[in-house]
Amino acid sequence: MSGRIPEKFIDDLLARVDIVDVIQERVPLKKAGRDWSARCPFHDERSPSFTVSPAKQFYHCFGCGAHGSAIGFLMNYDRLEFPDAVEELANRLGLKVPYEGGREAPREDSTDLYKLLDAAAAFYRRQLEASARARAYFEDRGLDASTLARFNLGFAPDAWDALKNALGTNTQRITLLEKAGMLTSGERGSKYDRFRNRVMFPILDRRGRTIAFGGRIIPAVRPDREGQQAGMPAGTSQLNAAPKEASDKAEGPKYLNSPETPLFHKGRELFGLWQVREAHAKIPRLVVVEGYMDVISLHQFGVPQAVATLGTATTRDHAEILFRQCADVYFCFDGDRAGRQAAWRAVESVLPRMRDGRQALFLFLPEGEDPDTLVRKEGLAGFEQRLKDAMPLSEFFFGELGKDVNLGSLDGRARLAERARPLLAQIPDGAFRDLMLAELDRTTGVRVQVAAAPSEAPAKPRVARPAQRSLVRAAITLLVQRPVLALALDPPWSFAELRQPGIALLVELIALCRARANLTTGALLEHFAERDEAKALQKLAVVDFPGGESEARAEFVDAIAQLERQTAQQRLDDLTRRQAEAPLTNEEKQQLRALLADKAARS
Repeated sequence: MSGRIPEKFIDDLLARVDIVDVIQERVPLKKAGRDWSARCPFHDERSPSFTVSPAKQFYHCFGCGAHGSAIGFLMNYDRLEFPDAVEELANRLGLKVPYEGGREAPREDSTDLYKLLDAAAAFYRRQLEASARARAYFEDRGLDASTLARFNLGFAPDAWDALKNALGTNTQRITLLEKAGMLTSGERGSKYDRFRNRVMFPILDRRGRTIAFGGRIIPAVRPDREGQQAGMPAGTSQLNAAPKEASDKAEGPKYLNSPETPLFHKGRELFGLWQVREAHAKIPRLVVVEGYMDVISLHQFGVPQAVATLGTATTRDHAEILFRQCADVYFCFDGDRAGRQAAWRAVESVLPRMRDGRQALFLFLPEGEDPDTLVRKEGLAGFEQRLKDAMPLSEFFFGELGKDVNLGSLDGRARLAERARPLLAQIPDGAFRDLMLAELDRTTGVRVQVAAAPSEAPAKPRVARPAQRSLVRAAITLLVQRPVLALALDPPWSFAELRQPGIALLVELIALCRARANLTTGALLEHFAERDEAKALQKLAVVDFPGGESEARAEFVDAIAQLERQTAQQRLDDLTRRQAEAPLTNEEKQQLRALLADKAARS
């Protein structure tokens, strides 16, 4: 497959990277016997149920079921795609990721895109320093120098090709600029800067890399205030120098975001989250607002937990990202009809994520105010008091659903119950769901029954050594936990003929582990990640087998020996039945005598 990363490289990578180091950079771990433990970063909990095994190179949460290798952890925690997680680990070791299928590095464009967008941010930063008018805009908004630097704010000049000329030094880079959403095309195919005459807000991913921009337009440049564009005749404005086919697009919308690109998907990104994570070892809360300046002003005035969606409603991806950071999320909206509609869309997105311990609260602002103006007017103390008075999700939920319902009538109460039923069914099982159902019962007098919500990460009890297990299961479990045990066996393996569930998988595992001498538990599970067997193997990876390496090896060899004997008995039974039905061939007679002799010797 073109662009596929070789499995051998992935195995070698996981063998060289220590999963403990990878996770400890993001989650504080404590030594717990042979393993390490922490409170799970993927769900809110009071006591640690998240374990990391250096021997298996594997992590597992006994509370929510999250598990995987170092690659899987980066995918879940940093929200990376599989190739990006591999690239991240390879960079730690100074390795270059090979790709199969005739392309040496099919993801090279992504690396170049990140570099190019970081270069664009640096370009806009230099332009801000050179533009008195752009600096005056931020000064008028009350931003200090440290805030400008923390958010790397910049300015896109009022020119059609400033960025293109600065970074598009060849055809390949122009293509990359267009792919990154930094250029747009006119009707005749000419390419020009997407962002012009705008103060610029870089949007960062969870690794601090620039992936997109937001831009706010400021009043048009006048030559007598900003000077002439280099190379333009005196008295000629930059606007007049614009490509004719694009002249009607000179102003554009007040706010403009990058389009969707290979790096940027606005429904999965939050402006300011990188700065929040930089400011906190453990994030106490998140305050979700609607605008770039709202985020920046709140950070400057002492609320460094503010983030914003990017011109879109709160999505379920947003809700998942928010609750992965902390348990308390405040949604801050205008108090008008549009603000309450946006708040309701947020409710619909967070309900499926409302596991016990999580809180969603809603703050509605006075008419004509936004977080930027309010925190300047009332100060930090005033804004904090408003957060303390924020409305819990439950209150907003029932108030919004019942605002046009007559609860004094049977019909009205029935209508409220019917509206609430499908929404409450989305809440995961737990105390919050039970209390919401109880409140609906109290309000309507209707005992609503809803089906159990599908759990995205079902809670799993701590796995103990099973009282009874098949030999095949035991052998597979030992092999999953200690792939090196496969080297204790030499082919051929007669038990491959045994007609028992799991034999084919056991044979495949032995062959895989023998072919890849450095295979760890984490790497083995990564190999089966897209297979139907993945869930079962993950469960076996955390089964508790007491004893050390020698005991495990002895138990594995004994299990295989017993499977060999069962295979011999199966063959003996088959030949005995055949003999009763028809004469055996000479070869079959020899096999039968050998099997009978071997059985007699063992008994």
